[in-house]
Amino acid sequence: MDDTNQTGPESGPDAPEPVATPSHDRVFLVVVDDTPEMQAALTYACRRVRNSGGRLALLYVIEPAEIEPWMSVGDLIREERRQEAEANIANFSDAANAITGKLPVIYIREGSRRDQIIKLIDEEPSISILVLASGTGPEGPGPLVSHLVGKVANKMRVPITVVPGNLSAEEIERLT
Repeated sequence: MDDTNQTGPESGPDAPEPVATPSHDRVFLVVVDDTPEMQAALTYACRRVRNSGGRLALLYVIEPAEIEPWMSVGDLIREERRQEAEANIANFSDAANAITGKLPVIYIREGSRRDQIIKLIDEEPSISILVLASGTGPEGPGPLVSHLVGKVANKMRVPITVVPGNLSAEEIERLT
């Protein structure tokens, strides 16, 4: 039965507005960047989306350019970075769609990656899980993972899933 077509005594101009049913889909947010481990985070999130019926969201953050002495040069650099971001995220969106069967929600922001992740999660109540991948090198999990998991995790309103960045697609498939 469709609750949006009301008839009877509750219909008409004085009737209460129908309340939208909140979606219970989990939205998995992945931060798109050029690190090799990002692919592990994306693959893991896509598999979780596919297996849980959730949604995928991709965030690409354009880091601020160094200040140029001429505004027109800065504008040109900003536009080039925007075009690069759109092309990059389109490729990952296509790959995610192939796995999940759904187009992801795409966010492109400018600023500090750390700040924009927190800001987006605070602004978008639909985001339910942040998926990151740890670095594979000897320097540790990476600055983003270290910051978000170590310094601000207790301030986040969503859980953070950290995927080992060296997992293969087959290993991720077995885990999810």
